[in-house]
Amino acid sequence: MSFLKDENGQGAAEYILLFGGVIVIAIAALLIYQAYFSNTDFNSAEDVSSVRDSVSDRSTI
Repeated sequence: MSFLKDENGQGAAEYILLFGGVIVIAIAALLIYQAYFSNTDFNSAEDVSSVRDSVSDRSTI
């Protein structure tokens, strides 16, 4: 009955679940932002200015 109290493999199983969760979140983020990564005409200056405009519009409220 000593094998019921043996918890040596518990830590490894928790690490596997943790890394599996991180991988699932990373894949979901890649799927959500897929258009952003595949877009070849990426213009960061335009994106920054649009974010600044939206922030300045909200700050006047």
